[in-house]
Amino acid sequence: MPQRKNVLLIVVDQWRADFVPHLGAGFLHTPNLDRLCREGVTFANHVTTAVPCGPARASLLTGLYLMNHRAVQNTVPLDARHTNLGKQLRLIGYDPALIGYTTTTPDPRTSGPRDPRFTTLGDLMDGFRSVGAFEPNMDGYFGWLAHKGHILPKRREDIWLPEGEDAVPGATDRPCRIPAELSDSSYFTERALTYLKGRNGKPWFLHLGYYRPHPPFIAPAPYNAMYAPADMPAPIRAERWEQEAAQHPLLGFYLRGISQGSFFHGAGGAATALQEAAIRQMRATYAGLITEIDDCLGRVFDYLDQTGQWEETMIVFTSDHGEQLGDHWLLGKIGYFDESFRIPLVVKDAGRNARAGSVEKAFTESVDVMPTILEALGGTIPRACDGRSILPLLETQAPQDWRDLLFYEYDFRDVHYSRPEGELGLHMDDSALCVVQDENYKYVHFTALPPLFFDLKKDPSQFHNLADDPVHAALVKEYAQKALSKRMRHAERTLTHFRATPQGLEERVTASAAVLPRAAE
Repeated sequence: MPQRKNVLLIVVDQWRADFVPHLGAGFLHTPNLDRLCREGVTFANHVTTAVPCGPARASLLTGLYLMNHRAVQNTVPLDARHTNLGKQLRLIGYDPALIGYTTTTPDPRTSGPRDPRFTTLGDLMDGFRSVGAFEPNMDGYFGWLAHKGHILPKRREDIWLPEGEDAVPGATDRPCRIPAELSDSSYFTERALTYLKGRNGKPWFLHLGYYRPHPPFIAPAPYNAMYAPADMPAPIRAERWEQEAAQHPLLGFYLRGISQGSFFHGAGGAATALQEAAIRQMRATYAGLITEIDDCLGRVFDYLDQTGQWEETMIVFTSDHGEQLGDHWLLGKIGYFDESFRIPLVVKDAGRNARAGSVEKAFTESVDVMPTILEALGGTIPRACDGRSILPLLETQAPQDWRDLLFYEYDFRDVHYSRPEGELGLHMDDSALCVVQDENYKYVHFTALPPLFFDLKKDPSQFHNLADDPVHAALVKEYAQKALSKRMRHAERTLTHFRATPQGLEERVTASAAVLPRAAE
């Protein structure tokens, strides 16, 4: 048997693609991510296929589009019949460990209504073994703080208030009330090193999750002051938020409803009230949280170096979704804009370094991560998987039959903290959109609302909807057909390759469709 490799899957939270130095963010200091980019391949056109956290992580770890796994929003259950990366790794002898969270609501048919997991935003996905939990309710982290001797405030979340009695909530130029050595990023890193040091030479798979740069947007010293607001890119938005709200009813709903309180602990007011100076400061703090994660990754990478495991370890770095950061007057991960869906992906595989340091522009999606890891470890890619292994792209250019567009989805039905259905006059099963996008055009199809169409060459920031422009009618039809074909091609197919015959059961394919040649998408 060949020596089994280790896998480190790093999943950060709310890190958008344009905050990666290798993709142009020269203002950022991330030496450890830079090293990973030099030794691996950076994917420049990578998207999550769903937002927010729960749906995004369901797609990442099941390899399924939202239309197939149907955990369509945070708090919506994930059907127990679906396999996932953790379960598939167990079939080939790995004991997949997880640090962080997956924001997975369990299938209620496997439990009962009094199960406390149904009172939280999400829990851990079956198949993984937690070695450093954060959810539910961040108890693991707060317990660690107490164990370290830190006296927690009555409201535990007040550790993320700015330091100083005179500090105004939302003042992200100040450090938070917790030191860097006790931050949540330090907690995840310590849990990772504890796990790795206990392996005693045995092969391992570790999902290493980080909460940052997720809100609240406040950083411990010295990261709070590491970047100057003047050096941050300015927000991309119309002169007034009302101009953007006129683009589409869904966008208008979010622009009227998003408050600052979900992003700055203790703050109030509408997100649209943020002036450019405040947004630049928020972005500087966001960058500081990114550098804090990079420093933490440096500790993990150093340990792998010291123990001779770096070269034999496959490392995948990605995020669950992006963040609007004030672009289009929005905060969070919502809707259909690129800022919410474009995320980093860097892959370094042991023994595959022919293209080390390359930036690959082929279209890749979060559903590709599961089949990539399984192929690298010699596992079987499930027939139902919607993604495709990107291992060939680590050694050569994308094959001719590679996908020719990106596909992603968003479901905006009511959840307890956001209720667009009533205002938009929709049934919950009509509260959905899907996007098909290439280098030229972007089409957004809504189940029961008007579509959107953008010319990305002339309007890369997507201010001008051309869906009703007669000049573009043929293109709108073409891209609507692309969206329909995409959904038809990827309709649930777990058993569709089996046939009953007079001679008995026949299996028409013996390998996953995810790695077989097929028509470009």
